[in-house]
Amino acid sequence: MIVQAFLRWAETARAGDRAKAANALGRAYLHSPMGGDQRRAAALAMTYLLDDPSPRVRLSLAEALADSPEAPRAVIVSLAEDQPEIACTVIARSPVLTESDLVDLAGRSDSLTRGLIAARPGLLRGAAAAIAEIGDEGEVIVLLENATASITRISLRRIAARFGHRSDIRNLLLEREDLPADARHMLVGQIAEALASSGLVRTTMAPARVDCAMREAGEAAAVAIAGAVPLGEIPGLVDHLRTAGCLTPAFLIHALCSGKVDFFAGAMVSLSGLDDRRVKAILATGRMHAVRALFEASGLDRDIASVFVEAVFLWRNAAATGTSDGICALLLERLARSPTHIPPVSELIDMIEKLHRLEMRLSARSYATGVFLAA
Repeated sequence: MIVQAFLRWAETARAGDRAKAANALGRAYLHSPMGGDQRRAAALAMTYLLDDPSPRVRLSLAEALADSPEAPRAVIVSLAEDQPEIACTVIARSPVLTESDLVDLAGRSDSLTRGLIAARPGLLRGAAAAIAEIGDEGEVIVLLENATASITRISLRRIAARFGHRSDIRNLLLEREDLPADARHMLVGQIAEALASSGLVRTTMAPARVDCAMREAGEAAAVAIAGAVPLGEIPGLVDHLRTAGCLTPAFLIHALCSGKVDFFAGAMVSLSGLDDRRVKAILATGRMHAVRALFEASGLDRDIASVFVEAVFLWRNAAATGTSDGICALLLERLARSPTHIPPVSELIDMIEKLHRLEMRLSARSYATGVFLAA
């Protein structure tokens, strides 16, 4: 009877009074000791208020119910579909909304609603995946800035594929430790393209020099990523680089001479089709003919394979003595004893020389820094 009287009163009451009453009704539903019939009647009254013409009334009801897991689900879902000021109250706070509700809302609502979902504290991975898949740039930025959101590696990879050209999104992704290595490499490529197309670079460097510099920088970045990738991610990164056409002999010798042995082994597994354990055993302890056969099975020409065989044995010696530096210099010294004019091998030697020069420059910088600090 009290609820019936409330409904009759609401027909003629002013909006401000109805808003106060809606808030009181919501709090009474949650906190007062009502019987079953009274709770059902109160829920019906709140459902009736969902059609109130004044947003103040609906907002007041949302504020009363938003934080409680006991709020009527039908009322909360309806409020989440209301105008933004009202919807944001329940979308951001209500524990009644399930992951499925949020995914559904993201799929059929506007950009503002998806932004509210992206900012929701403790956002679960399914809803985050929906934003990553269909959200626009602004919504994705909100999602990435939400420190409590659970974003899967698949979703991060999808965001990188969709918005890697955006510097703000790219920076947010690169700051994440959980960004997959293949997505990180993809973003590095986007950075290289952005630099190469900038007016400053194009006006100060010849086009051929720009292309060469970007290619070398991209290769060096890929090797650095390969060296830091967890073992479980190596197959995925190898597949990504192979699809992108990056597993060239020059790249592989760079990785091997830089000591990225686990990644190099993963690349050999992918290229040769042999078992991981078998490949690692050949690289670690195999005889010269077995090592050569592995490289030839991976698609390397016999002359190029000989360079890799030399590099593997130098790596073994370095690993045994605990000195990983100087592999490039030793490899160049050995190759100089049997000079060849075959173009692919000459290009590979050029790559090793460039890597050796880079190592020398880095060593010189490190030495100079040490002297400076000591002084």
